[in-house]
Amino acid sequence: MQVEVKNLKGEKVSTVELPAAIFEVPVREDLMHQALVRQLANARLGTHSTKTRGEVRGGGKKPYKQKGTGNARQGSRRSPTFVHGGKVHTPKPRDYTLSMPKKMRRAALRSALSAKAAGQQIVVVDSLSLEKAKTSEMLKALVALVGTDSALVLLPEKNDAVEKSIRNIEHAKYLRANYLNVRDLLGYDRVVLPVAALDVIQGYLG
Repeated sequence: MQVEVKNLKGEKVSTVELPAAIFEVPVREDLMHQALVRQLANARLGTHSTKTRGEVRGGGKKPYKQKGTGNARQGSRRSPTFVHGGKVHTPKPRDYTLSMPKKMRRAALRSALSAKAAGQQIVVVDSLSLEKAKTSEMLKALVALVGTDSALVLLPEKNDAVEKSIRNIEHAKYLRANYLNVRDLLGYDRVVLPVAALDVIQGYLG
């Protein structure tokens, strides 16, 4: 697939061939869904906790005698039927982690990239660099490239100036190309892809 390569002013400077093995594969929505569910589940801390009747304070003796009071029989103030008593069937700490084979995860990434490419939502740029961190310059570049300030920007390597500039733009996000994931790909309509980042992606998905 031939796509235009633009500069930071949004002008076409050349073309590049996107690898068919990554950007032209059949779109597997089932794999993308599984990868997304896995990523969201693995982000959960699972630290929620409530106290059962064996963990709350108090309740060492029978609150009142068994018979003659007209009340239902009770053996402890820690019962769930009392205010400040223990809880029943409520959350306890657990692990939400889901597993997914590496081949399936990478197939899901190829599907997401292919869907973006088919929808002409990938913008290739010759290089993405700034002399110093300046949000207004990065905002101007994004608008020139994609027509909006909402985009996922993939970086081939650490770039402090670019990262700090994008960090201040509310609807944009930067991501190192080797940390590419389905959640971020599906979360943005446009993907800004420097040529160097394309090489990184091809290195582990090609």
